[in-house]
Formats: sequence, C-alpha cells, structure tokens
Amino acid sequence: MEQQAVAAPEPAVLAAFENAKGFMPVDEGLALYAAAVEAAGLGLPLLEVGTYCGRSTVLLADAARRAGVLALTVDHHRGSEEQQPGWEYHDPEVVDPVVGRMDTLPTFRRTLHAAGLEEHVVALVGRSPQVAAVWQGPLGLVFVDGGHTDEHASGDYEGWAPKVADGGLLVIHDVFPDPADGGQAPYRIYLRALESGRFAEVSVTGSLRVLRKSAPDAGRR
Repeated sequence: MEQQAVAAPEPAVLAAFENAKGFMPVDEGLALYAAAVEAAGLGLPLLEVGTYCGRSTVLLADAARRAGVLALTVDHHRGSEEQQPGWEYHDPEVVDPVVGRMDTLPTFRRTLHAAGLEEHVVALVGRSPQVAAVWQGPLGLVFVDGGHTDEHASGDYEGWAPKVADGGLLVIHDVFPDPADGGQAPYRIYLRALESGRFAEVSVTGSLRVLRKSAPDAGRR
C-alpha cells in the first residue's frame, strides 16, 4: 500500500515559525502542522491553549488558511509559572514596562503580522477555563500547551477535550513519561485521555502526542 504524503508547510511559513519566540522544536512543529492540516479537513476551527508569542500559532493558522477555517488561540498573555521573573524561561523582553508584568500579546501580534496570517486567527485573550466555559461549538483540533501545573493542565483538558469533534484530534505538548525529562502534568492528562476510552494515540514526536477522538459507541456492537 502506498504511504500517504504528510503535509508540510511552505518554506516561508516554516521560517516564520522558526523566527518566532517560543520553545517548540522543528520536528514537533512539523508533526503539529500535519495534524492540523488533517483536522482542518473536518471544516471546523482549530484551537490552541497557550499562545505565548505565536510560534505554534503560525502553523495552526497556515493549516486553517489552507482549509478555509479559523485558528483560535487562548492565552491571558501574562506568562505561565515558569516564565515569571526568576524562573528558567523568563524573557525580560516581553515584560510591559508600564505595568511591570509580562505581556506577550504585542509580540504575538507581530509574529502573525510577519507571517502574513493575521486574518486567519482569532485571539481569545483570557484564562482557559473561563473561555472554555462560554465556547459552545465543536472543534476539529485542540492543542494543549498552556500552564504545566496539575491545576492548569487539568483545567485545560477538562475544559477543552469534550469540545473536540468525533474524529477530531487532541494534541498535547510537553508529555514526558520520565520525570527526569520534565514536569508530569501534561503526561497525566495524556494518560487521562487514553484511559477515558474516547481517545486513541495517532503519533508520537518528541514530547508531542496526537490523539484521535472516537464516537461514544465506536467499536461496540
């Protein structure tokens, strides 16, 4: 059987991804892009939790553009725990000098402008559980890459996984089975998804896991 070609971004899109502030490596970005292109075929929006400066948003936006759907991205833009002053991933360049707090929204907007993808993205500025509580429609893809505490990861999973359409994809970043490699909260929600019986693993690339949501009665006779 001939293997189906995996979707890949154009060089300009990949360059915009690589030039943006963020932490996702290229191999994981390519896996996310392929998943987004596939999920966009459902004709539903693609959503990510955890925008930061828009590095992964570039890929979701281009996949959405190709399919004529929208990419949605949820973030309060004040930074997660590990991005606060004194922590490993803090970047003083994204601190608002007026209020003295992180504000990644301006950098995110510049990222999308540089990529030429602004019109394909809706930025939802707020906390994930609050936005999830008022979002009613189904989604073709949910990409969870927000805060890495159990509280925040669990909130993202509980708020958004139910909104993935049957046949849609749940993508979770920073999944580390070995605690020596990283925090365990994303790994725990990954296990919850598998144990729910509604999600099956599609692919593994680095710390990125792609899961497909099945219908409630899938496999039953």
